[in-house]
Amino acid sequence: MLRYDNEAGKGDHKHIGNEENDYSFTTAEQLLKDFWVDVDDWRKE
Repeated sequence: MLRYDNEAGKGDHKHIGNEENDYSFTTAEQLLKDFWVDVDDWRKE
């Protein structure tokens, strides 16, 4: 599973499978670009 999240107390981060990493949100446009890069990388695994 791949998802981006902004949980109260945790801030911006993303989940890729069981892994959780910080994510610095800047703009919606950049979020979409980053998301599709992660989708492409995840599909390769």
